[in-house]
Amino acid sequence: MTTTQLRHVAGHLLTPLLMCLGMAFAYLGAFHQPTPNHLELAVVGESPQAMVLAQTMKDKAGDGVDIITVPTRDAAIEALGNRDLTGAYVPDERRPELLVATAGSDTTAMAAEVAFRRVSDHQGVPLIVTDVTAKADGDPTGQGLFFLLVALSVGAYGSVAVIGAAGAMLRMRVRAAIGVVTAFVVSLIGILVAGPVFGVVDHDYAAVFGVAWLYSAGIILIGIGLHTFLKRWTTLALITLFVMLNFTTSGGVYGPQLQNGFFGALHSFWNGADFVEGLRTLLYFDAAAGFGARLLGLFAWLAVGVVLVVVAGRHEARIAPKPVTPAAIEEEIGESVAV
Repeated sequence: MTTTQLRHVAGHLLTPLLMCLGMAFAYLGAFHQPTPNHLELAVVGESPQAMVLAQTMKDKAGDGVDIITVPTRDAAIEALGNRDLTGAYVPDERRPELLVATAGSDTTAMAAEVAFRRVSDHQGVPLIVTDVTAKADGDPTGQGLFFLLVALSVGAYGSVAVIGAAGAMLRMRVRAAIGVVTAFVVSLIGILVAGPVFGVVDHDYAAVFGVAWLYSAGIILIGIGLHTFLKRWTTLALITLFVMLNFTTSGGVYGPQLQNGFFGALHSFWNGADFVEGLRTLLYFDAAAGFGARLLGLFAWLAVGVVLVVVAGRHEARIAPKPVTPAAIEEEIGESVAV
């Protein structure tokens, strides 16, 4: 084996090695040590004791929790339904109660339970935990939407590699059209498996399909546009954008309340978080509680894909070899004869 061949193999091995490095940093950085970070909690009641409890917990936890008091149990349930709270503690000498919304994030609800169970344990009484949300029968943990996200993501960025390789000779508009249709098929597969097959989604099928298409089409169009410029590095770029930074910030495993500031910040606008949190709000909460903003976020990612496709198409047209016309051939022959 020659040095040139070894260099060629090493160059191609660089991509999976960078993927390995990126995955290690992304997943371990996001999940290795879940710690409360501005966990939104509340104590129900307006008595001095309720206010003292809330302030004491805030003083002990620091930035780990943001704790307030709400006047009534109904107000706490409304705040949970609006996704303004993670947990609300209803003090009682004999039967204290913790209100949570596990459909928003099962692990975040567990963190709220851990925080308030210390209070009830100090009183020496059992803590009653009440979930104010009702999830689909096929999704008792509330994490099914995250796994749907994984399936759609793999189908989307995997399709980019095929369209880029097999469709390299096609015009950009044709590749983009194929990408849009592929997103439709990927989304259809996702909703059929998540819905009728496993029951992760049990209502609003058309809306879920539409959100899935927005998400998938955004990834595919971004990938098609990037392929013009990145070539064989496109897969690494897409895995970085839509796996490493996407799955870790989607809120599917841990919400931003249990992650550091970097991943929590990305959760506010990354497309995976828009997908997961948007569908959670649509299916399990009042759709007015942030669904529109998440939908707008997915449209923004789709718009980025459209812009990239347009820019890439113009770039390809500019660098494409100019067709040789008969007149140009005759002119060239005439110049040769003259010489």
